[in-house]
This record gives sequence, structure tokens and C-alpha cells, in this order.
Amino acid sequence: MRLENKVAVITGGASGMGLATVMRFLAEDARVVIADFNEKTGNAALQKAKEDGYAGLVSFVRTDVAVESDIEAMLQCALDEYGGLDIVFNNAGVGGAIGPLTETTVSDWDYTFDVLAKGVFLGIKHAARIMLANGTGGSIINTASIAGLSGDGGPLVYSAAKSAVISMSKSAAVELGPDKIRVNAICPGFIVTPLADGGHEEATKAAFAKSQPWPDYGRGEHIAGAALFLASDDSEFVTGEVIVVDGGLTAAGPELSKKFPRSSARNARVSGITKGSTGETAEIRRLDDT
Repeated sequence: MRLENKVAVITGGASGMGLATVMRFLAEDARVVIADFNEKTGNAALQKAKEDGYAGLVSFVRTDVAVESDIEAMLQCALDEYGGLDIVFNNAGVGGAIGPLTETTVSDWDYTFDVLAKGVFLGIKHAARIMLANGTGGSIINTASIAGLSGDGGPLVYSAAKSAVISMSKSAAVELGPDKIRVNAICPGFIVTPLADGGHEEATKAAFAKSQPWPDYGRGEHIAGAALFLASDDSEFVTGEVIVVDGGLTAAGPELSKKFPRSSARNARVSGITKGSTGETAEIRRLDDT
């Protein structure tokens, strides 16, 4: 599944699943643009890739995926640096709004949807414009989540946004299919990343390893492998699909509120938004104080 001479843009590419995919794509001979909101981790990812022997094949551009001009600029970077665009992986994400729905503010909702849903829409829109103009097709991959597949797979707003990503992927696949632009979504399960572990990596690994039938925790490399398949010509006839990568979690039923009762929305004593690995501070309110 080589990606020789293909040009890829990966949002959220500075850490976690995105960084794992950056390194896998580079290993498969792609040219890669790392797009990320966090400039510090973005530059660190770029330096790591160069130290691993990929200088001249990888670039970094700071990107807020909720800002249309930033999306246009990151894709233009691919055109300017590598002369084309074959693959766009709309992967950037945040935890977003948490806590009871009755305490969720409109601003928390808007922030979550701006990153998780509008960011994917903008990525599809502008990738499609370039791919249509080039006339050579392409692959657009979107990170959804098992949270978008059931009513107990994640926080309400996050789950709603990920459901939107699944729906957008299917609709875009139908619209763009005649031009050989493939659009697919990946639904990760419990994957240990800086976004998911909150600085408690070892405890998170142990908890995640017990949470699905497969006896190990999910790693960014597992998502990178799925993304590689969807980016490569091996998936030429695959579009409009949702690939679940979760160690059998959804097959068994997520039941997150039972597995993690203290963090369930019904029992939560906090509300607000988390911002993942963006480098920005979470905005959490103790409900006892309201």
C-alpha cells in the first residue's frame, strides 16, 4: 500500500493519531503537510520527521480548522510545496463540551461543532475543489468516532458532532464519486492519545485495555493503518464507508456510563469544554459552585 509521490494533508497531525499517520504516510513515500492548531507541537512533529530522514518531504502549517481561510492556506501549502493534492485526512479534534446537557452552554456547543463538524466540512469542501480542478480524483478521510454510532458512546455534543461527520462523509461520497474522489470515515474506539489520556497515560492504557474484547489498548498506529488503506489505491472501490477501529468495543456495546460511572454526564459535577492538545486551557465549571 505504497503512497509513492502522493501528497497528503493531515489535520491534527502534530500528536496522537494524526502524528502516527504522518509518520506512516512518510514511511510509505508520501509527501505530507502537517496541519495543527498547536504551533509548539507542530514544530516538534516537523523536527522529529526531519530527524527521521524525511527532510524535504514534510511541512508544517499552523491551522485552525474552524477558519475557512486557514483551511485554504493549508491546502495551498501542499500545492506550493509539493505540486499537488491527493489525500486529505480531516483528523483534528478536541474533547469539546462535557457535563450534563442541561448545563451545556451554546458557546460550548458552538466551539465543539466548529472544530469537529465545521472543520471537516471545510476540509471536504476545499479538498474537493482542488481535486475536481485537477481531474485526477483523490481520497478524503474523516475522523469520526464510535461516539457517533450510539447513544452511550461519548458526551452528547461530541457524539452529535461525530454523527454529523459520518453523515457528511456518506453524502460527500455520493456527490463526489462520479469524479473518483473517495470519501470515507474512520471511527476510532478507545485510543491512547494526549487528547484522551489527559496527562495520565499509564492509567489510561490500563483502563482502555479492559474496555473492549481485544486485550490491549488502542494506539495511534492502529488508526494510521486504517488511514493508509483508505489513502492507497488498494481502497479504489471503497467510498462512503465507515471503518470502525475499536478492538470490538461496539460489537460488545460501549456502555460508557457503566464502565466509567464517575465521568458519565448524569453523575458529572463539572461542565464546560476540553480542548485536547491544542495548547489552549480547558474551561471547566464546577456545578457545585453554580
